[in-house]
Amino acid sequence: MLTERQLLILQVTVDDFIQTAQPVGSRQLSKKEEMPYSPATIRNEMADLEEMGYLEKTHTSSGRVPSQKGYRYYVDHMLSPNQLTKTEITKLKSIFAERRVESEQLIRQSAEILAELTNYTTILLGEDVQRHRVRKFSMVPLSSENAVAIIVTDNGHVQNKLVSIPQDVKLDELERMVEELNARIVGSYLYELPGILKRVMTQLIHQSNSRLVEVFEALTADVSKGSEEKVVYGGKMQLFNQPEFNDWQKARNLLEFMQQLEDHPRLIVPSSSGLSIRIGSENQMDSMEACSIVTATYSFGEQQRGQIAIIGPTRMDYRRVISLLDYVTGDMSKELAKIFNSK
Repeated sequence: MLTERQLLILQVTVDDFIQTAQPVGSRQLSKKEEMPYSPATIRNEMADLEEMGYLEKTHTSSGRVPSQKGYRYYVDHMLSPNQLTKTEITKLKSIFAERRVESEQLIRQSAEILAELTNYTTILLGEDVQRHRVRKFSMVPLSSENAVAIIVTDNGHVQNKLVSIPQDVKLDELERMVEELNARIVGSYLYELPGILKRVMTQLIHQSNSRLVEVFEALTADVSKGSEEKVVYGGKMQLFNQPEFNDWQKARNLLEFMQQLEDHPRLIVPSSSGLSIRIGSENQMDSMEACSIVTATYSFGEQQRGQIAIIGPTRMDYRRVISLLDYVTGDMSKELAKIFNSK
C-alpha cells in the first residue's frame, strides 16, 4: 500500500510527464508548489516506487517515467473531472448547434472536433447500417444495358449498385418494377431486403417474367453483404505528431492497427458499455502497446449503441479526454434521438 507521500509523488510525476513527455527527476519535482519534500526525500521515494513497479527509469536520462502499472493506478484512483474551458465548451456546442437530418454528418463532425481539441486520433464507430430503414428505392438508367440502383435510408445513408439490364427489358417495365419494390420495401430494415427480394423473384418466376430475375439477383447479392459498421476518423494522422511516434517502429505499429480497424472495426469496442480505459498491453494487441484507448458509448435509434474512441500515447491527458468524452456523448445521444424521432 502506498503512503500519502508516495501517492503525491506518483501523481505529480504522472501529471508532469503527461505535460512534458520528458523523464521526471527529483530536483524537478521539488520545485513544484504542491511538493513539500526535499530532492533527497523525493529521490528515495521514487526509487521505492520504481522497485514496486509504478515508475521506470529510462536509459537516456536520470529521470523516471510512469510504467503501465503507474498509469493504471493513476487512472483508477487519482483522476477527477477536468473543468472544460469556455473555448472548449463553445467548440463542442457548435457540433449540435446546426439543425441536421442525417446522423452521419453529426458523427463525422464530432470526430473532427474531438481530434482538434485533444490533438489525438478520434474514431467513431457508427450505427449498424443494416439497422437503417429504407426510405426510397430508385433506378437510374445509364444506357440500354446498365442502370444504377440506389437505396436511400431514413438516416441519410446511400447505397448504390451498378446492375445490368437484360436486352429485352423495356424502360416502362423497369419503372413498374421500381414502383412495386418501393411499395414492398419502404420502411423495411436493410437486413430484411434479401428475404423480400427473394420472395419477389419467386413471384416473377411463377409469373413467367424471368427477364427481371437477373436484376433482382444482382440487388440481392449487394444487400446481402451483412452488417456494415462505419468507422469515422478525426485527425487520423494527428497522433503521429506526438513525440512517442518519432520511433518508426511505434509509428508503423499504429499504422498497422488502423489498417486492421478498417477490416475489423469492433477491435475498439470494449467488453462492456460505458467508459473504458485500456492502457498499453491491456489492448491485447502488440501494435498498440505504446497507446491507450479511451472509449465511451453513445446511444441512438432503437436501442442501438455506437462507440467513440480516442487513441493517444500511454502518456495521454486522461483527465481532459474523459471530460471531453463525457460532454460529447451525452449531447450526441440527445441529438441523435431527435434525428431518429423526426423520421
